[in-house]
Amino acid sequence: MSDPRAFKNTCVLYMISFRHTDLVLALSKQKDVDRLRELCRGRKIPAENRADVWKVCLNVVGKPDALSSWDGLLDLQEQDCIRDDCRKQATKLRLPEDEAEEVARDMEGIITFYCKSRNEKYHSTSGLTEVLAPFMTLELPMNDVYNCFYALLYKYIPRNCVRDGKPFHLFRLLLQYHDPELCSFLESKKLWPDMYCQRWLRSLFVVACESEVLRAIWDLYLLEADPFLVFFLMLVMVINGRDTLFEMEHENKTELLETISSIPLQLEEDDIEDLCSLAQYYASRTPQSFRKDYYNQLFGIKTINSNSLSQALCLPVSISELVEVNQSGKKDGVRFFVVDCRPADQYNSGHLPTAFHLDANLMLQAPSEFATAANALFATQQQSIEAGSAASGEHLCFMGSGREEEDQYVHMVIANFLQKKSKYVSIACGGYLALHDLLSDDLSSGLADHSPSTCIVCNPEAFSDTDGLQELSREEKSPVDHRGGLVSMLSSAIKSGTHVREKLGKYIAESHQPVERHVSDKDKQSKLYRNVQPVFSIDDEDEGDNYSTSSEEETRKEAINIKTWLHRKDVISSYRCHQIVRNGQLVQSYILLTAVQLFILREIPKRDGWAHIQNRHHLTSIVKITSKRKHPDLITFKYGTCDGENIEVLETERYIIPNASKATQKIKESILELNGQQ
Repeated sequence: MSDPRAFKNTCVLYMISFRHTDLVLALSKQKDVDRLRELCRGRKIPAENRADVWKVCLNVVGKPDALSSWDGLLDLQEQDCIRDDCRKQATKLRLPEDEAEEVARDMEGIITFYCKSRNEKYHSTSGLTEVLAPFMTLELPMNDVYNCFYALLYKYIPRNCVRDGKPFHLFRLLLQYHDPELCSFLESKKLWPDMYCQRWLRSLFVVACESEVLRAIWDLYLLEADPFLVFFLMLVMVINGRDTLFEMEHENKTELLETISSIPLQLEEDDIEDLCSLAQYYASRTPQSFRKDYYNQLFGIKTINSNSLSQALCLPVSISELVEVNQSGKKDGVRFFVVDCRPADQYNSGHLPTAFHLDANLMLQAPSEFATAANALFATQQQSIEAGSAASGEHLCFMGSGREEEDQYVHMVIANFLQKKSKYVSIACGGYLALHDLLSDDLSSGLADHSPSTCIVCNPEAFSDTDGLQELSREEKSPVDHRGGLVSMLSSAIKSGTHVREKLGKYIAESHQPVERHVSDKDKQSKLYRNVQPVFSIDDEDEGDNYSTSSEEETRKEAINIKTWLHRKDVISSYRCHQIVRNGQLVQSYILLTAVQLFILREIPKRDGWAHIQNRHHLTSIVKITSKRKHPDLITFKYGTCDGENIEVLETERYIIPNASKATQKIKESILELNGQQ
């Protein structure tokens, strides 16, 4: 060959072909996922090897033929729906007509057997046909197709990919952790994760990407063998679209939703490696506790799940991870800046050596001092990062005592930081109690200034409640001063978004010790109600039981048009408010007063202008109405029976009502008027 350049090009092509052949040979024989990952790093998986690679990643090589136990009957109640969905999905594979029909029949058989063997009812929204479709393009026997399909569903697609499902609560926590500003913006537009992520997640992007892009995503996802990676892939997609979304601030909700939903369609095959690298970077910059805490709720064998995901205000961090990370001395990944929010006396009796003290009580008792302390926190954090000290870390982890009645203030502080769009906000699960338990074998070296005589764990009586009851007259003003009551005091925090707002009720409802006062008999219209002490008082007693109904019960209640009910002729007055429900959340509600009844209407999320009739209370069932001494807008209604001196409380409801005194006075007058008629 006389031309040296032609000879060189031929050599290059030969070497590429040789390396490709070598890779194909290695992949065809390799059965170890770790080795496969090394072989495929930085390379595209050849199409002829994809089936073998996926089988290894899904651990189905040599698995028995599950389909052999099937009787072949296509007789489910939903069979027609399954058949139609399979045909629609098969046509999207762009196969010849006769081949598409055969694929549709095979898909119908696999999904029918899956539903029968799992005793599951088929729904078109389940995403089963979408998840199965990519396996139908591989040259695999049907038993291998079924095993791969089953393994992918079991290992890599979260359960409950339904409206308001747990996976979307987790995604929201991750988005809030890394980009609280974007999270707040989307929620202000009433765009919840299940609205734009649901179809992505339940089909693993099948419905959202072109086929070449999808195969590249699945190649990397399966090779990484990390079921939580899909959350970070979605996270990167949404965050990468943040500039476009903010530019559309004045567009309507539908256009914003269409823009988010179209993000995966903009990806090209060459983008996937960078996408996966970014997802892994975000994963490395996220505390790892959630993986262990939430795995059983989302993947694998079904278990009895807690509601911790839907109730979480921010990303939780286990005490063991908190201590391990900050003792490791690693400079990369997550480094925590611990914020101890307990009262000063508890902090001084034992704390982590690197913890910054921010007394949560200051937020309500001395707002200016709290603001000064918060500014000092950020300054100290920045100085520690620049100095590379043991306390350095961008990730704020807030710690309370671990005692629920005290930690309500801690949650308020966290809500305040979230409202200010602070990144990397988390909470230490179990607080100081869990920390003390973890370090119990060596408290002297693990804790600074530990004093057994005053430590709340070593000596629980050291901080027992000693406050008694105090008598107040109605003429005395509640100590709300210039802050103007609970609602105005928390208005800025409430604006941070529905999910944050819903948590605030939990953080204020139990905030003070008992202080009760009954209205004086000299008050206007102060005659005795049923010959017992007046039902109206100002108190701070614990009303922790008999909250309103659960979300499951709520779905069965009657839905009504709010505007229609507000204009009913029998409605004397109405009050928009927030009801504090069983799990501590605040939900938008209305109290409607008629001559004989109190109607409780709860707004239906994502259905503007409609509400459920939550309760109908006869006015004679109200045995007591109380307000918080320091938070007069926080009103408690007790319902039950009264027999002379004996009151039996059967139900308790709590509300935050703007200008609550007017509302309670009107309700009191109606009760007294009805009582006088009886």
